[in-house]
Amino acid sequence: MSRIGNKPISVPAGVDVSISDGNAVTVKGPKGTLTKNFHSDIIITCEGGEVKVARPSEDKFHKSLHGLTRTLVSNMIEGVTNGYSKTLEIEGVGYRAAKQGKNLVMNLGFSHQVVMSETDGITIDVPAPNKIVVNGIDKQRVGQYASEIREKRPPEPYKGKGIRYEGERIIRKEGKAGKGK
Repeated sequence: MSRIGNKPISVPAGVDVSISDGNAVTVKGPKGTLTKNFHSDIIITCEGGEVKVARPSEDKFHKSLHGLTRTLVSNMIEGVTNGYSKTLEIEGVGYRAAKQGKNLVMNLGFSHQVVMSETDGITIDVPAPNKIVVNGIDKQRVGQYASEIREKRPPEPYKGKGIRYEGERIIRKEGKAGKGK
């Protein structure tokens, strides 16, 4: 029995959920519209301000899709009402970020600047030279874009320099031991 899959999802005011043929779920809200196709075996219904997800059998495959589908629909509703954001911190001498138009320009200790542009559905804010905030309505795309930014200079274990997620703990290593006299 899936505890997550059986929970109904409440639809807040101002959000419209429609389910079309082939289990294509479209969620419209104040921040935008998201559409996703789900597996045709899973039963998704919307009635009385609640979305319910059910599975046709106790098959292992259907059990694995049940909770996943419910969580993805819930994330879509959450995204169009509140949106998602990921905050990244830059640590290191001379490492900084700036926003130029729709581009994120980062100095990360390379001989050149690293430039990344906003994609559709993703916006970037730079409140401070060492902070980057990635915003959007699709949880997966926000996380993926933040991961791509972090990939440009991941934190290294000796001094902790690089780009990390806010609150991420970097396990530090001890440097080389000096030769004794």
